Amino acid sequence: MRILLTGIDGQLGSELQPILSTLSDVTALGRSRLDLSQPDQIRQVMQAIRPDVVVNAAAYTGVDTAEREMDRAIAINGTAPTILAEEAQKLGSSIIHVSTDYVFDGSKNTPYLEDDPTGPKGAYGQSKLAGELGVSNNCDRHLIVRTAWVYGAGGKGNFVKTMLRLGAEREELRVVMDQVGCPTWTGDLAQAIAQLIPYLCAPSPTTGILHYTNSGAISWYDFAVAIVEEAAALGFPLTLKRVVPITTADYPTPAQRPAYSVLSGQKAADILGHPAPHWRASLRKLLHDLAPVTASAR
Repeated sequence: MRILLTGIDGQLGSELQPILSTLSDVTALGRSRLDLSQPDQIRQVMQAIRPDVVVNAAAYTGVDTAEREMDRAIAINGTAPTILAEEAQKLGSSIIHVSTDYVFDGSKNTPYLEDDPTGPKGAYGQSKLAGELGVSNNCDRHLIVRTAWVYGAGGKGNFVKTMLRLGAEREELRVVMDQVGCPTWTGDLAQAIAQLIPYLCAPSPTTGILHYTNSGAISWYDFAVAIVEEAAALGFPLTLKRVVPITTADYPTPAQRPAYSVLSGQKAADILGHPAPHWRASLRKLLHDLAPVTASAR
C-alpha cells in the first residue's frame, strides 16, 4: 500500500509520519514539495506517486487571518482537498481528510453529531466546509475526520505551547471561559487516523464523516488552568500566579468562534472499539514529553 501524507510541517502531519511509516510505504510532503495553492502541482504529484491512500493533514489554520485571506484559505482548505479527491477517484484510491469543529455555528448545547446541520460563522470554517463537500462529492472512498482544539509537540504553535510560554513570562493570564470544546492531542488523533485506514480500504469500506477528539468537554479557561497545574507539577519554569476567566466579549477577535463545539465521538468509538482517551490524561503525556530534562528525570 502506498500512502501520500500531506502537511508534515504541521503538528498533526509530523505526528502521523512515523506512525504511518510503520504500516506502509509513505510519501510525506510539506509545503516545500507540495504547494496546495497550486492545483496543477497537486495533480502532478498525485499522478507521479499514484497513492492507494491520501491522508490530507495539511490546512490553512489561521482562524483570524482567514478573514482577510479568504482566497488563500479557500485555495488550501477547499480547492486543494477537492483536487486530491478528484485525482484519488481517477486512481481508484481512498482519501482521509481532516476537518474541524468550526464547520458548526456553536448554537447547540449537546455534542454535535456527524449529520447535524453545518453553519460556519467565519471564513476559516467556510473554507473547511468547502473542503468537506469537495472530498465527499468527488471520491467514493473517503473519510472526513472532524476534530477540535488540536495541540501537539510539532508544528509552529498551539494553545498548550502558548500557555507554557506566557506562563513563564507573566504573573497573570486572562482566558476565555464561555467557549466550550474538546482538546485533542495529536498523538491520539494520529493513532486513530492510522487505525481507520484499514476500515476505509476494506472491500466494504467505512466512508463518510467521523468525529474524533479526546473525551471530556471544558472551556479554554479550564484548559489553561489544567495546563498550568500539570506543568507546575512537572517542574516547568513558571512565573504565573493566576489565571483569570473572561468572556468572549472581553477578548474580541476578527473571527467569531463557536461558543459550544463539543463533537460526539460515539461513532468513531464504535468503529475503533474503544472511546478516545480523556483530555487530561493526554495533556499529561504531552507535557511529560515537553518537560525540562531535570523535571522529567525525577
